[in-house]
Amino acid sequence: MSDTTTLRKFKRERFIGRYLANPAVRLLDRIGVRSALLAELETTGAKTGAPRRVPVTVSIDDEGAWVICQHGPRAGWARNIAADPRVRLRHGDIWRTGTAAFVPDDDVVARARTFAGGRFSKPATAWATKALETDPISVRITFTSS
Repeated sequence: MSDTTTLRKFKRERFIGRYLANPAVRLLDRIGVRSALLAELETTGAKTGAPRRVPVTVSIDDEGAWVICQHGPRAGWARNIAADPRVRLRHGDIWRTGTAAFVPDDDVVARARTFAGGRFSKPATAWATKALETDPISVRITFTSS
């Protein structure tokens, strides 16, 4: 993909996420409709220092969580993590604190396949990751408390 095409795709995806998808996910969350694949990631704004929250697709294990940053360093929450890697992650009703780190050598497509285990959800998750990405990078969040 050319730089111009990638930038156009990023701007389109950012618009859809910011004004349609993320508000819809937040609304569903507020009324109690949640998915095991979704969590709320809280970072500290790189410029403002204010808490910033974004819904993310997540795979949680005993020591932490994996998240895929679809737009790599262009994403606002990626810039926030680069400035301050301390994060909070809410999965269901539980908030956990942790430290986020980019894992550039991780295979993003293979990682996306591990997020869902169902016959239909596994390929759907991998397809959605591929469809939405512009410069994906895996992010590992290591929990510092439960």
